[in-house]
Amino acid sequence: MAGEQPTLGFIGLGTMGEPMCRNLAAKSKARVVCYDVRSEPMERLKDEGIEPAESIAQVANVADIIFLSLPGGDQLAEVAGEDGLLKHVRAGQTVVDHTTAPVALARELNEKFADISADFLDAPVARTRLAAIDGTLAIMVGGEEDAFQRIEPFLDCMGTNVTYCGASGNGQTTKLLNNMVLIQTVVAMADALAIGRRAGLDGDQLFKVMSDGSADSFALRHHGMLSMVTGEFPEHMFSTVYALKDLTYALELAREYRVEANQAKQAERLLRRAIDDGLGEAYFPVVYEIIEDRGE
Repeated sequence: MAGEQPTLGFIGLGTMGEPMCRNLAAKSKARVVCYDVRSEPMERLKDEGIEPAESIAQVANVADIIFLSLPGGDQLAEVAGEDGLLKHVRAGQTVVDHTTAPVALARELNEKFADISADFLDAPVARTRLAAIDGTLAIMVGGEEDAFQRIEPFLDCMGTNVTYCGASGNGQTTKLLNNMVLIQTVVAMADALAIGRRAGLDGDQLFKVMSDGSADSFALRHHGMLSMVTGEFPEHMFSTVYALKDLTYALELAREYRVEANQAKQAERLLRRAIDDGLGEAYFPVVYEIIEDRGE
């Protein structure tokens, strides 16, 4: 990137945040300061020239643009709220939130940062941890368009499909609806796999044939063929708990706009049952086991 570089901050170095921060630093060539409540990811990134900070306040004091990648809305409200970044951010700074969080919270934070002449953009990400590592995420952005144009080159360091979705909250709305459809698709595939296997079909062959037809999808080729068929539902991926969180946020939107979303409600019920069965930390396609074991 040409020209004088701003200093970048990155808060939240979890499953997605750590590789995103790594790509941001490597590709932008900017100074990056990072913070997480855990020291381990900061130590790993320090070895690659990314500076660890001692607090959220320290990141806010040195960074011109601050990126966030947090587990959910509760953490976002704490980190970005009145006792967090809002207390430390100054006029002219920009906060870019990659957390998947409630739309109402994104809009509220946008207004509060605007009151202190700072920009806040909701920019949740889609695709897998591997995409975060490879820098091939899809990023959906809501907020002021001029602010988006300023930060777009940095988003390009982390994703290959960066889309401006319009006003504040639109990035979150787009992401939540994306995940709602994904989760419903995974439940439909779980039904198909359970029926197919009970009817005597080979699950791997079933999904391969489906991938050559009109049922093909990213979900089929990844969540279905690489996880459901093999019975591999590792932790430290997009867990059942996180899937339920995102679906709950989507259903909040459905209620706000008076849409029944009956299929999403059925998916929510299955996710809750998987959590009740101790599968909350497993990769969320594990809902297949609930359907198969209980004949749901």
